[in-house]
Amino acid sequence: MTRPEPARFLRSAPTMAYPGGRLLALRGTDVHVLAPDGWIHLGHTTPAGATWLTRDLAEQWCAESGTAPEVLDSVPTR
Repeated sequence: MTRPEPARFLRSAPTMAYPGGRLLALRGTDVHVLAPDGWIHLGHTTPAGATWLTRDLAEQWCAESGTAPEVLDSVPTR
């Protein structure tokens, strides 16, 4: 059995509804967005305006949004 490919993180462009952007994750070719109830599959195309985050910056985003950083380890594999 092989280990899943590590997830890479992005932040979406800020909007009026999400001024801090939304946390996105890329695992393989699948893009996911973090919603209040977990990760939602968006498809295979990274949204325009999204910027790459290091793991440390993704953890900082979680802290600022009140999200447990353990969510970063729960990005689905397809």
